[in-house]
Amino acid sequence: MAEKTMPAAEATQYADEFNSYEFAFHVLPTVAEGEVAGVFESLKGLITGAGAEIFDEEAPEHLDLTYDIEKDIEGTYRRFHSAYFGWIRFRSEGSLLEDLTEEIDGRPEILRHLIVKLTKVEEANPFRYHEAQKANKKVMDVEVEESSEEKDSKEETKEEKE
Repeated sequence: MAEKTMPAAEATQYADEFNSYEFAFHVLPTVAEGEVAGVFESLKGLITGAGAEIFDEEAPEHLDLTYDIEKDIEGTYRRFHSAYFGWIRFRSEGSLLEDLTEEIDGRPEILRHLIVKLTKVEEANPFRYHEAQKANKKVMDVEVEESSEEKDSKEETKEEKE
């Protein structure tokens, strides 16, 4: 019988047990702005403590949400219009994700989170949300012409003062 060999690309895929993931999250807007960095550091500590290796990140910054998100806080559903958004990219074994997700779910300062497995292309080309938002923000000075009614009104006021 002929011996079958696995193509090199597939062999390297299975030889590496570690996968790359992105953990994206929203921190509640009720967390003081000065404390958000501490929440971010604690999340990074949680990830590295689980045995994962962080290789990229974007610190959370405040933003308005596209739609309201509700969260049950102490038995009451509250609506949030804004949050602090950030992400952390890390490499780990897939078996760590379940425990990591449970730990994150138990954190009261996290509004919402998501962990996705990255492809090689996504890993090589991270989308930096906050940088893109700043680059797209355009401020323009617009000169508005006064209508003839506004001009007449100003002239009348000026004549009355004289």
